[in-house]
Amino acid sequence: QVQLVESGGGLVQTGGSLRLSCAASGSIFSISTMGWYRQAPGKQRDLVATITSVGSTHYADSAKGRCTISRDNAKNTTYLQIDSLKPEDTAVYSCYAAVVSGPPFRYLEAWGQGTLVRVSS
Repeated sequence: QVQLVESGGGLVQTGGSLRLSCAASGSIFSISTMGWYRQAPGKQRDLVATITSVGSTHYADSAKGRCTISRDNAKNTTYLQIDSLKPEDTAVYSCYAAVVSGPPFRYLEAWGQGTLVRVSS
């Protein structure tokens, strides 16, 4: 069993910043890719950014320049720094991890419950 727990969301004014955290716990042997997705009200869930175990990153076009994803492998934790927040960034931000659990070894994709980010105008 693997759990992902996000934290760091909240209400912030336009132009502000937030740092989201996501900690993975449980029967973890290794984690390859970790990432962040977001789902705005009434919209589909979209990719924000991903990071591999060796630090290679990928950003959605909407996140480039304002978001920075990072990772602490020793803590099985990923972070998302979001700067210059806009009202359209309001969404539930969810964490994702591609995990090898065990032993016995098993590949699984874990998701967190999400943390709400609200940006006021």
